[in-house]
Parts: sequence; C-alpha cells; structure tokens
Amino acid sequence: MTDGFAHLLQSIRDCRVCARHLPYAPNPIVRLNPAARILLIGQAPGTKVHASGIPWNDMSGDKLRTWLGVDRDTFYNEKIFAIMPMGFCYPGKGSSGDLPPRHECAPLWHVRVRSMLPNLRLTLLVGSYAVRHYLPAAAKLQVRDVVLKADFRRAVYLPLVHPSPRNKLWLKQNPWFEADSVPQLRLRISDNLPTN
Repeated sequence: MTDGFAHLLQSIRDCRVCARHLPYAPNPIVRLNPAARILLIGQAPGTKVHASGIPWNDMSGDKLRTWLGVDRDTFYNEKIFAIMPMGFCYPGKGSSGDLPPRHECAPLWHVRVRSMLPNLRLTLLVGSYAVRHYLPAAAKLQVRDVVLKADFRRAVYLPLVHPSPRNKLWLKQNPWFEADSVPQLRLRISDNLPTN
C-alpha cells in the first residue's frame, strides 16, 4: 500500500466533518486496498456495523453475499472487494428505519478514493442512494426500473436493490431479480475473482 493511500485511509478514519449530526461518535466504515477489482458502494452503516466496525456484517450482508455467490473470506478480501458506503458513519434512526446517509461523505471522499483504486473492473451500486448518485440519468426512476433495465453482462456500474430484510416484499413482487439478474451478477463477480 502506498503512502498516499495509507494517508487517505487515515484521513477517512480521522474524519469528524459531520460529528455534530451523528447519534454516536464518528466511526467511518470502509475497507479499501489499491488492488481491489470490485467496488461495492452501499448506503450507510447500521447500528450492528457501527458497533463491529465490519461493513455488511449483518443480515443484509448475508443476503448480499448470497446474491454475489461469495463466502465471507472472499467478500472481506480487500484485494478483491473495496467497500465504501455513501455515508461512512451510522446516521441515526429515522421514523421508519435508519436515516439517509449523511450528504457530506460522497462529495468529500468518493472521487479521492476512486482515484486510488486503479484496478477496478466493476462497481456495484447497492440501494437507491448509490444508484441515484452514480447514475444521475436514472435519478427520477424507481430503483426497480433502473435494475430491470441494467445490462448485467457489460455495465461497469451495476445497480442493485438493497438486500435489507425490509425488502422481502419487493423481492417477492419482483421474482425476476433473483431468477434472472442474480445469476448474471454471479457470473460478473466470478469473472473478476482471482484464478489462483
């Protein structure tokens, strides 16, 4: 890891830009390595992830790993998967689930992080906040429609519905996602895994 990358990581971990808006002390959650081939951009850590410091270390992560067709060791191998949410810290509780990701993180960090990941081949956009940020032309569409129209065989930015247990009804109403999109997603992931 280069000095520049190590400095960037330390700067992220030391970030206190939105501290006064957070319910707990800032705990930016990212997993990054310049060798990473796949970047996973989600929403923001929940309380379990905030406490553990491990991204996607919850039921949503279990579902996501099933969709990707990878085990925990592969998923947490930073030379394969870089993990960066839209908001790096737990944003707090809202009236119906967690609050949206803080708006400060993406403009402050995303371009800098991406510039330090020269080996990226695929970026997974998990949930509406990541999809709308990175695919602004689709901002007025429902995530369902963006995912339905996505080219899972060739897209560099691949939109995914959030794997939260809260989306069980969505998955039931949209069986095409797990029947058609998930197998294509697994192929894309498999194509980007090291062979040795």
